Amino acid sequence: MIIEQAKEVLKIEAQSILSLMERLGPEFEKAVDLILKAKGRVILTGMGKSGLIGRKIAATFNSTGTPALFLHPAEAIHGDLGMVTLDDIVLAISNSGQTTEINNILPMLKNLGARIIAFTGGMDSPMTRICDVVIDVGVEREACPMGMAPTASTTAALAMGDALAVALMNSRRFNQDDFKRFHPGGILGERLSINISEVMLTDDQIPMVPMGSKVKNAIHEIDSKKLGATLVIDKDQTLAGIITDGDLRRALLNHENIREVKVEIIMSPSTKTIGENRTAAQALELMELNAITHLAIVDEQNRVKGLVHLHDLLGREEFRVNGSLNIPTGAYRRSDNPA
Repeated sequence: MIIEQAKEVLKIEAQSILSLMERLGPEFEKAVDLILKAKGRVILTGMGKSGLIGRKIAATFNSTGTPALFLHPAEAIHGDLGMVTLDDIVLAISNSGQTTEINNILPMLKNLGARIIAFTGGMDSPMTRICDVVIDVGVEREACPMGMAPTASTTAALAMGDALAVALMNSRRFNQDDFKRFHPGGILGERLSINISEVMLTDDQIPMVPMGSKVKNAIHEIDSKKLGATLVIDKDQTLAGIITDGDLRRALLNHENIREVKVEIIMSPSTKTIGENRTAAQALELMELNAITHLAIVDEQNRVKGLVHLHDLLGREEFRVNGSLNIPTGAYRRSDNPA
């Protein structure tokens, strides 16, 4: 029953997004054109859940080349209107179009000279009559069984915000180098360009045992390298499989004397791999897609060249310090007690 209810919620919200496609048209293009021509910023505003969606859209705009900030409508009438200039574009979000706080400040924003874009489902509301551009983000029904809690409507507004952000990115020809400039201190920007070979473990730092070894040797390798896993290799260092802490726990349930069992009995043979010429971003995407924490780096002959742990890509340590790679000679440094 619970699963069926959850599926119904997801179905309603998915349909609310898909229905937006049929309503995209000249108003959306006008919104993109207004923002591109503006000398100022995009000012997002909304009350309650719509306000939270506005904050998220503002964050997405800022990280993708469109300067934006959030203006709380209740605070606006107590001095925060001063942040808005005639060069700015206001993007107001209200599902009904009748939110009192929003409709109170729109005339003031208009008087300041700002152009206004509306995201609303109330196409015949006071809000639409004062806005320069109106984008329909209405939904047939909320996922909330009472039809009261904003659910499908906020999902639709957020999706339209993403569509607008991406359209602006494409129009500005915003690229990976631009993205890095807006994320100078974070892994998110760094990982887009760093080659996986620059951050992977190599040589003696890679936990490995040969085929035919006993599990006790694998346990020793896992413990000494402190990565929670070891690769299993065949002749010429060809990758044969991987043994993780999870594989060991499962093996303990099935074997009386696990230490003397051959590694090929308990290893996972279908190990996910990536080439050494790929980026850290591609490695992270593959790991997230397959819900794994270790990824083997191999050459064209499937020979092991390196190993990377998910934590290294998500921020166990920064990839670079002051523009230089933060990697000790011969190995990527890590703590003795990894998470």
